[in-house]
Amino acid sequence: MTRGLRGLGLTFALAGCHGTQSMTEGAGLQGVQFSNLFTLFSAVTGFFYLLVIVGLIGGLILRPRDDRAAVGEKAAGVGFLTWLGGVLLGLTALTVASYVADRNVAAATPAHPPLEVQVTGNQWWWDVTYRNADTGQELHTANELHLPVGVPVRLTLNSNDVIHSFWVPALGGKQDLIPGRTNIITLLPTRTGIYRGQCAEFCGAQHAHMAIDVTIEPRDAFRRWWAAGLAPAVPPTNPLAQAGYQFVMTRQCASCHTISGTPASGRVGPDLTHLASRRSIGAGTFPMTRGHLFAWVADPQGAKRGNQMPYVGLDADQLRAVVAYLEGLK
Repeated sequence: MTRGLRGLGLTFALAGCHGTQSMTEGAGLQGVQFSNLFTLFSAVTGFFYLLVIVGLIGGLILRPRDDRAAVGEKAAGVGFLTWLGGVLLGLTALTVASYVADRNVAAATPAHPPLEVQVTGNQWWWDVTYRNADTGQELHTANELHLPVGVPVRLTLNSNDVIHSFWVPALGGKQDLIPGRTNIITLLPTRTGIYRGQCAEFCGAQHAHMAIDVTIEPRDAFRRWWAAGLAPAVPPTNPLAQAGYQFVMTRQCASCHTISGTPASGRVGPDLTHLASRRSIGAGTFPMTRGHLFAWVADPQGAKRGNQMPYVGLDADQLRAVVAYLEGLK
């Protein structure tokens, strides 16, 4: 029974080393470098830890008798010097490895990368703005990042309220978002896939529900996503969605949210222009489904208590209409 429980615990522990939010995935240059460093540090420190344990056990078993005390002291002196040399050698190796990893990252990420993205932390969601330096175009989204593989990206990090921390373990790197201060982190995605980032600094009651979906895709796919993101919201075509549109535009929704191509221009909440094409709702709290949209719009505080979206109070017909409109925002 005990052996089975230990095996189950080991299985759960190892399960945390793989997946969309794992630092061993190596989807970015920084992630690969940091993962390699972590492995090297673990190997070196683990080796010396085992030596300490072996030395303690050996000292207890092979305690010298009085007539061998002098020999034992001499051996202890030699052992201490050997140990000291080994520690210095290990520390030197780790220092050199850290320097090389840092230089490799710096050499591969230019000071002025072609893709500039501003990420702003809020309680508890991410505001994301892409900027095209050549055309001056801006693309706004929320709680998601799309990055082209092989293209360095410079993330400018800010916070509107408290200290947050941006971390996508698969890409590597971690940086705080501090109110009144701008921090910068540069990433180089090297492998396509869908990954998850997380706020890594406790920022309040819903800290655990402040995730960001990261899609690393081929450059052509990123260009298509960019072009679709710049397009205004699709106008509703059926009566139910049109009724939802009228409700959203004439109530407080339009004062808090932006929907491109419509009168809604609020900046308090997330941009909803292409809401239905995102993978999740509420910064990773729920997957993007019709049922979760109903739950969120009907009672946002019940879905994610403490967020800044107030209870609106829709009747059944209004709720169906609003959800029908939101489902069309792709």
